[in-house]
This record gives sequence, structure tokens and C-alpha cells, in this order.
Amino acid sequence: MISNFFLGANSSAGFQSLYEGFVDPEKNQDVIVLKGGPGAGKSSFMKYIGEQAEARGEDVEYIWCSGDPESLDAVRLPRLGILAVDGTSPHVVEPQYPAAVDRYVNLGRFYQVEKLKTLREEIMAHAKDYRAAYRQAYRALKAAGEVERCLQDLTSTGFDQEKLRRRTAGIITRELGKQGGGTGEIAYRFLGGVTHRGLIWRFDTVETLCDRIYELKDSRGLGGEVLHTVAQAAVQRGYDVIACLDCNRLARLQHLILPELRLGFITTREGMEYTGKKPYRRIHIDAMADQRLQRQNRSRCRFHRRMYQLLMEEAIAGLQAAKASHDLLEKAYNPYVDFDGVYALAKEEWKRIEKQL
Repeated sequence: MISNFFLGANSSAGFQSLYEGFVDPEKNQDVIVLKGGPGAGKSSFMKYIGEQAEARGEDVEYIWCSGDPESLDAVRLPRLGILAVDGTSPHVVEPQYPAAVDRYVNLGRFYQVEKLKTLREEIMAHAKDYRAAYRQAYRALKAAGEVERCLQDLTSTGFDQEKLRRRTAGIITRELGKQGGGTGEIAYRFLGGVTHRGLIWRFDTVETLCDRIYELKDSRGLGGEVLHTVAQAAVQRGYDVIACLDCNRLARLQHLILPELRLGFITTREGMEYTGKKPYRRIHIDAMADQRLQRQNRSRCRFHRRMYQLLMEEAIAGLQAAKASHDLLEKAYNPYVDFDGVYALAKEEWKRIEKQL
């Protein structure tokens, strides 16, 4: 099976990273840490490994870049515990047990250094523009996060927590009656987030891994308790879970996948719509709020939603500017990269991996 997640996220707190748990040497056998700057072929290297593994019928987990969701940050072969990961900023990865578990693969050696030295001023200008655009995006995201918190405070007043707990208990009784066959481990991921293409959510992964999907209709961000309680109950019963975090509040879950049960829970709201197959069940979290108070706060909520929307548009514009600068960086580098050498090295690494299939 093929799954698609993110390990990084652009958020109100800046860049959020889940890479540390992903590359944990206690959970992996072979970690290839790719080093090299823009245009060095890191994503192409990882795509080659993933494509070869798919052709051999292996499960493959693709990790996409939060800055450019068409570019890879990592690829993992879960059955073998083998992964290749971009170890450069902002998600720097360093080997902890060199060669025994993890190791560097330097793609920077395929740069034509002397030619690139002649582009020093151009490269530095694009890199500075890239960093400035991200600062713009993160300022807007920080402000949007504050507005979102104000909105959640307004809408959470009078929320029927007891009713939500009863619904959660019913789900646990119905879905987790048997003991699981796993070790009760939690893998943390992001299912999506804000990118230069706007808000992107990989609900296709949930459909791939799950036959039954619970949809939590939750515009207020109040359904995280459901997912947290279900996740803890699943772990206690020996089920492995994939917990997809809210990038603005890492203590809160947004989505939950129980692969052994082929069971998923997704949160939906404006900007996080699900248009896939019909959910197994829907839980209307919004309906558990005090409707009288919601009517009283309607105009204030409308104002906050509009402010949030405008700030998110500003953030996306910043990410688009960053992507444009990064594209110019890659355009400068690409003519002076030995891609034949990159692919030859990828093929060499695949031959080594292939022996373990």
C-alpha cells in the first residue's frame, strides 16, 4: 500500500517538525540521510527508491515537503525499516549510529563547484529572498493563529463536553472490543497543512488505509478530545495508531488511523473538506455547542473568520513568494549538477536495498 504524509508543517509557531520520531534508530534498520543544497537531486533520489520499491510490491510511505507538496522530504519502506530522508534545513537530521543504522549520502558532490562560484551573487540574492518570504508567511500565520484562538474561545462557551464523552465511549465500545495484534505504538504525522498551493490534505491516504471512516464535523477545533481518547484506548488494547497532529497545537489530534482495524477518524471544516467516499458515520461536533450563545456571538465570529481568512491569504502569498525564489535557486543550480551521477548513486543504493527484499 502507498501512503502519503507530511512530517513538517508551516504553523502559527513557525516550522513544526516530527522528523525526530520518524528517524528514530530504535525503530529503523537503515536510515539514508541525504545532504546537498537546492537542485542537488534529493527528491529525485528518493522518488527513484520509492518507484523501485513499488514495482517490487513493497509498501511505501512518502513524506512530502510542506514548502512544496510535489517534492519529497523522505521515503520509507516500513516492512524493512529502511528510509531515505532529506537531512538539510529546516529539518536537519544527523546520524546517531553512523553506518550501524544511519549514514550520510552527500549529493553535494555532484555540484560543479567552480561553475557555481561564478553565480555567487545571484544565488545569495535568491536565498535571501527565499528566507524573507518565509518570514512574511510566518508573521501572517502567527497572527492567524491568534485570531483562530479567539474564535475558538468564542465558540467553545457552553459546549456539551459530557455528551461528547458519551459518544466517544460508545465508539470505543463498538470499535475496540477486541485486543489488537500490535505493540500499541503511536506514529505521529501531519496529514496536511498550509502550503504555497493553499491548504492541502492527503485524505487519499486515509481512504487507502481505512475501509471505514468516521467524519467529525468540527469547525471549532473541539473534537480533539475524541481522537485523543480513542487513540489512548487503542494503544492500551495493543493497536498501533497513526496520530495526525494539529500543526498549530501539537497537543491536539486532527485525524487518527488504526491500520490493523482499517479504521479512520477525520476532522472536517472549512478549508479541510473531505470529498471522498461516504463516511461510515458522521459526528456533528458543532451541534454540541450552545446554539443560543452561538447566535449571540454570530457577528463577532463572522468578523474573526474574515480576519483569519485574510491572514491566511497573506501567509499563502508569502509561501508562494518563497516557492518562486526557491525555483529560481534550483534553476541556477540545475545546469551545474551531474544528474547522471545522482541517478547512478540512487541505483547503487537500490541494489543494496534490493538484497534485503
